[in-house]
Parts: sequence; C-alpha cells; structure tokens
Amino acid sequence: MSVTRVGSARDPTFLRAVRPILERFASYFRPEVRGFDRLPKRGPFLVVGNHSGGQMPPDLPVLLTAWWRERGEDEPVYALFHSFFLGLPGLGPVMARAGAVEAGPAEAEAILRGGGILIDYPGGDYEVFRPWWERNRIKFGDRVGFVRLALRTQVPIVPAVSVGAHETVIVLARGERLAKLLGFDQMFRIKVMPLVLGPPFGVVPGGIPTWPLPAKITVELCEPIDWSSRYGPEAADDDVIVRNCYKELTDTMQAALNRLAAERRLPILG
Repeated sequence: MSVTRVGSARDPTFLRAVRPILERFASYFRPEVRGFDRLPKRGPFLVVGNHSGGQMPPDLPVLLTAWWRERGEDEPVYALFHSFFLGLPGLGPVMARAGAVEAGPAEAEAILRGGGILIDYPGGDYEVFRPWWERNRIKFGDRVGFVRLALRTQVPIVPAVSVGAHETVIVLARGERLAKLLGFDQMFRIKVMPLVLGPPFGVVPGGIPTWPLPAKITVELCEPIDWSSRYGPEAADDDVIVRNCYKELTDTMQAALNRLAAERRLPILG
C-alpha cells in the first residue's frame, strides 16, 4: 500500500495508548456497532455518516473504538475534520496522530488514492446542530462534494448510519442567521451559532460544552454503494449524475435511520 504525505502523522502506537480512554468515553453511551462483515476487506473506500451530538459529538469515537477492536489500529483509517479544530493550539497535532485530516478535496483524494479508508460526515456543523425534532433525519444540507470525490476516485461508499447520538444533547436552534451576523462564516467558515439545552448550565450557546445525556448509540455499517460499476471518473463533473447519486445515498441512509429509530422505545433511554 502506498503512503501519502497527507495523513502521515497518524500513529497506531499512539492509538493503542489512547484507546482505553476513548473506550471508556464511548461506553457511557452503551454503544452498539453493526455491520463490520459488510466492509470491504481493505481500502480504499469512503465511509459516509450522519453527524450528531452537538458540541461533543460521540458518533466518531463510538465508531472508531469499535473499528479498532474489530480490525486493529494499524489499518489506515482517517477522518475529515474542520480546519478550525485542527488549528486549535495543542489539539490539532494530537488529532492528527489519531488520523484526523483537514477537510478539503485535495487532502481527501490523496488519502483514497493512497489506499486509505476515509470517514466523512458531510453534514458537518449544519447537521451536528440540527434541531431536536430533526434528530432522526439525514441532513447533509445538499453538500455533494463527497459524491464527486467517490466518483472521481472510483471508490465505494459505505454508509454509516447512527441513531441516539443526537439525543445526547437537545439542540433548540442552529443559529445560522446569528453566525452570519457575527461574521463567523467569513472568519472561521462556521455557519451556525446554535442554542442547546443540557446539564449543568441549562440553555447555552453551542460553543459552551454541556454534559452529554446517556443516550444509547447504535451505528450500522450498511452495504457498500459502488458507483464505479455504472459511471467513470468523468461523472464527477456531471451535475445530474452527482445529484442522482446524492439522492440514492441519502435515501438509503434515511431508510436505515428510520429502521434504527423504530427500534427505540423512548428518546435518550433507547
């Protein structure tokens, strides 16, 4: 497997050292991750998930800790992160050692062309701060860059659908207008300034951490979708094909989320 400069900071030894800490954090949510038998045996492939949980989204730690148990820390798994988080002093280098890569088309393509596995939450801040009443909805905000990426690199997409993570915090509003008014979209590429409800402070702006509620989180890795059997890399520039692929994937993920949500008897308790 070829090695790319992008993602070279990833350190499996470091992951083995910090895994017990992340395992303890993930265990708070009574995690269940299904479908590892559906994964391709090796990369490259793209894992696309619905992003949930507000300021401290637990969906990625739940998925990664289960992944490391099942397939080991040496497998070249990376995750895309907003440049704001990777730029935080002291935090960015640590995240890079865990496999974090800045979210950008060139970086993402380099990982996949190097044979890696890439986890992407296309909805980003728009989805992770969707209101409570939309907690069981796929909300990517019409962001189609990941579709173009999969078509251009001819890699399959594995949908990773989670339920419960958006019951760990109660989001009251995204605050898109406020973020624009404050200029956050220009200064930090942050397009939301949410209002959330959670202990111990009650109702607070989204920048203030709250203690997550102990909701049970279930993640299902669905059957891979491989558009390369139908389209060549040039399809990445065809807006009609891209929109059709986007709809196919989001419809597939919404159907899985509906099924997972139907298994839950009560919010938070699961």
